[in-house]
Parts: sequence; C-alpha cells; structure tokens
Amino acid sequence: MRVYNLSCSFDHRFEGWFSSEEDCLTQQASGMLACPLCNSTSITRMPSAPHIARSQTKEGSEQSGETSALTKVDPTQSQPSENEVAAVTRVDHSQLQAQVQAAFLNGVRELMNRSEDVGSGFAEEARRIHYKESPERSIRGHTTAEEAESLREEGIEVLSLPAIPLLKNTLQ
Repeated sequence: MRVYNLSCSFDHRFEGWFSSEEDCLTQQASGMLACPLCNSTSITRMPSAPHIARSQTKEGSEQSGETSALTKVDPTQSQPSENEVAAVTRVDHSQLQAQVQAAFLNGVRELMNRSEDVGSGFAEEARRIHYKESPERSIRGHTTAEEAESLREEGIEVLSLPAIPLLKNTLQ
C-alpha cells in the first residue's frame, strides 16, 4: 500500500492511498483522482517525510557533551518537557493542514448525515421549528447572509458554512 501526500491546483492538501505507484499514476492520468474539497482533477504529489529523526536523549547528550537545541514535540502534548522547545517544520505544517482539512470534511459529512436538506426554504423552516410550528430537527439549506443574521437576532442558532458546490454532492 502506498500513501501519498497530494495537493490540487488550489493548494488543498490530502492523502491518497494506492496499491502501487503505477495505480496512482493511472488514476491521475485518467482523471479519476480528484480533490475531496473542490473536485479538481489537477493533482500533484507533494514531498513526504516517512521518518523524522528524534533528537538525542538527555543521557546521550550528557555523554557526548552536546545539548539538543530543538526536539520535535508531540502535538498531543499541551506543553513541551523541560528540555524541549516546540518547533513546527514545513512538513509538520503540511501534515497539520491535511489533518484540519480532514477534520472539516468529517464534520461536514456528519452534519449532512444528521440533518434534513430544506434547500432555499431554510430561513422559513428554521423559524417554523423555532416557534414550534414544525417538529424539532436538524436542518440544512441555503439563505442570504442578511437572512441568517435576522435569524440570529430572533434567537435562532444558525451555523454558516461556505457555499461550495461539493456540499450538494456526496462527500468523498
């Protein structure tokens, strides 16, 4: 199994899993490989770092008389340890960006799976639900920015998402 860091022409970064490099190239040449955010088929492979070296341990540093200047910090740790300094490399930034994009896509998928699409009647249906004229449920649709602000002023909670064509289709 080959895992490649990929990017579209709009610099959306994502991972692709392929059985071989040939499989990746075949899918790319046939236009089957598309960005999960914008559906662009102009995809390039990004450099990846399969192994990031860790700095020496405290004992190793003392024995050689060296001190370690920077250590890659585990992003799940809230604070670096006493001998570590937090640093973000270009590779870490790309990986973090890919993780954020993946988390966004997963969140949007979850919202779509748990809500009813009411289309352009969103504001009207949101008001009916708020005023108990319609059964309470999660809905999604589209409306103007002014109408969304009007709903908020009425005390109706509204989450605005960017209107991208991908949201109308099944998410990859």
